[in-house]
Amino acid sequence: MLTDLSVKISPEINSDAANNEKKVSYGHLGTHFDVMNKEFPLEFVKRKAIVFNVQNIINRDISVQDIDINLIEKDMFVAFYTGFIEQESYGTKTYFTGHPQLSNELIDALLNKEISIIGIDCAGVRRGKEHTAKDQYCADRGVFIVENLCNLSAVLAGEMVHIFVANTYPLNFSGMTGLPCRVVAEL
Repeated sequence: MLTDLSVKISPEINSDAANNEKKVSYGHLGTHFDVMNKEFPLEFVKRKAIVFNVQNIINRDISVQDIDINLIEKDMFVAFYTGFIEQESYGTKTYFTGHPQLSNELIDALLNKEISIIGIDCAGVRRGKEHTAKDQYCADRGVFIVENLCNLSAVLAGEMVHIFVANTYPLNFSGMTGLPCRVVAEL
């Protein structure tokens, strides 16, 4: 079974997003990679993946203690289901500024596991001034962040953790900090 994890963009959503976040017109619209100044390796197109249900973590950063880090393997696509994209529509001001975030400790633990991709169902792994800096920090270590995933609850199917295959296809843009992409879960 295939499940599309990519945000569907309509003219209205495009307009809302452009009015609330200046970077969306530069490769950061909808579901996209933050590649910064790196190239997306083609071997990252198909990865063993895991999604963690962290939707009950509120009013604090999502930490290493909130997941079973031992389930993560080298080269994995590691996704986090916060439920935020279901609560706050993509493109709104709150969507871009009030989303959950991963702790710096958790991000470092993921990098130490030598994963390939971090996926999240909100506007980034960090907010505000930390957003771009953390994207670059991960890219410099060969890990890319895919933002604005959706339908992760369908992948979880009521479970707290689920392993699947992630197929990720970014557009072949050059010199961009973001690459719009299509992410499809193979269950």
